Amino acid sequence: MRVVLLTGIWPPDVGGPATHGPDFARFLRDRGHDVRVVTMGDAEPTERPVPVTTIARGKPFVVRYPLVATTGFRLARSADLVYATATYAAAAVAATGRPLVAKLVSDPAYERARRYGVFTGSLEDFQQASGAGVTTLKRLRSTALRRARRVVVPSRYLADIATGWGLDPSRVEVLVNPAPPPQTVEAEPLDPGTLVFVGRLTEQKGLPVLLEALRRVDGAKLVLVGDGPERERLTSLAAQLDLDGRTKFTGSLPRDEVLRYLSGATAAVLSSSWENLPHSAVEALAVGTPVVSTAVGGVPEVVHDRENGLLVPPDDPEALAAALAEVLGDDELRARLAAAAQPSVAAIGRDAVYMRLETILREASA
Repeated sequence: MRVVLLTGIWPPDVGGPATHGPDFARFLRDRGHDVRVVTMGDAEPTERPVPVTTIARGKPFVVRYPLVATTGFRLARSADLVYATATYAAAAVAATGRPLVAKLVSDPAYERARRYGVFTGSLEDFQQASGAGVTTLKRLRSTALRRARRVVVPSRYLADIATGWGLDPSRVEVLVNPAPPPQTVEAEPLDPGTLVFVGRLTEQKGLPVLLEALRRVDGAKLVLVGDGPERERLTSLAAQLDLDGRTKFTGSLPRDEVLRYLSGATAAVLSSSWENLPHSAVEALAVGTPVVSTAVGGVPEVVHDRENGLLVPPDDPEALAAALAEVLGDDELRARLAAAAQPSVAAIGRDAVYMRLETILREASA
């Protein structure tokens, strides 16, 4: 197959799609397929398993987004299909005359509504919301995704939401994010009691709640791996909470280093206000590290309370602090959760998930 992959982020960016893109492109390349990537970025790509065209994220949106669409359209003229992990409206244009497969990792209308300040409630409440701005964003999202022959989602939670947008349920398939292959990861040497967060530093991740929870747990330290628009605000907040000596912001790191940090952590932590199914949770479990997370979106589909991690309500620093204190202070509990972590994701290995995704692309392009 000749595949054009459209994605919103790419290494050195950090996040699930930035992990998935190069990894799946490499898998397809090794299986004999031709893959070309169109993405957006602030810097040159740090991974190029296949040819990558980057549209500068610093360009105004009204310039940047059409460039993604037209660049994808040009490449798709000699391709069998377009596979999009974001930029769905641009992908629908790029795929004119070609099949489109979309990997849905969130509700893009909700993300934009939050970013533009036209809606501030929960993802679930957004599905029933109305108003001129909200309705327009929903219409654009649904029109683009209805163009796709197949829509792949990592969680049953998001699949149920997506079918409410008028998408044909027979075209929607749940395919979880793959766990890294079983391997011995050299752990980053971290102080005892160190928690690790991995992800984009965005409003969605609820990191002010995490910092407030950290303040309440004596002796706990936190490493935040990733970058994003909230970094400056979060570093300032850490200083205000007198956490300078207990927090470390690493910025974006290569995936091998991310796994080292997760392996060296006493526990991985996620404080998201809303989620689909964060890839970092799967990665943490795959290297044998228990996860303390908010019970949002599809997270409970992989993090099972008191089996391989602990779950707490979102936006509740007191509950999160109590869970962190428990996992740090109870050696027996932590050992039991860690022992169950890797086996809990053994069935969602890279090859099995990617071979199914390859089959979906083949079927769509037929």
